[in-house]
Amino acid sequence: MSHIAAFDAAFSRCPLVAILRGVKPDEVEEIGEALVSAGFTLIEVPMNSPEPLDSIARLAKRFAGRAQIGAGTVLTEAQVAAVEAAGGTMIISPNANLKVIAASAARGLVSLPGIFTMSEAFAALETGATALKLFPAEAASPNVLKAMRAVLPKDARVLPVGGIAPDTMAPWRAAGAPGFGLGSALYKPGMTAEQVGSNARAFIAALAD
Repeated sequence: MSHIAAFDAAFSRCPLVAILRGVKPDEVEEIGEALVSAGFTLIEVPMNSPEPLDSIARLAKRFAGRAQIGAGTVLTEAQVAAVEAAGGTMIISPNANLKVIAASAARGLVSLPGIFTMSEAFAALETGATALKLFPAEAASPNVLKAMRAVLPKDARVLPVGGIAPDTMAPWRAAGAPGFGLGSALYKPGMTAEQVGSNARAFIAALAD
């Protein structure tokens, strides 16, 4: 199965990306287990976390066949190669760097760039983005997403990221969001695996409402 097909399958099971910004390698597997046990299938370790490639490698090995692992805050083509070498298959960025998108697509990796305008969205899709990340969602609104959905290709997936909590998901979903990236409402440095698991279950429950 290609990385894209594996992502699509994982996304269909649970369209929530867990963002573990600040996680450390010595705790990442326990936290990953809490997420996967709750039902999560997509996990991101941002590149500005401590030793992110170590964490990605640990997650990729432990959860092979159970979850898709990737890196966030990927800003350069060199980082794309490093993430792939560590076993990561998702390349997630805060911006729409076309070189990073193209490098990801050329390697058969999942590309999830951050966009905020229609120009960025169309350019990212044309360059090979797998899905789009509306970031920061706090500065947008469900109405903005609805307007975007009216002109984007019907199969284009746009995931709001930034400030998403279980009780704020419904308006975004009504506007056409097929999934979300989840940050500090799910995980913050210092949280125990039990806390993360509890938060994860709350998001899963909100998704089912």
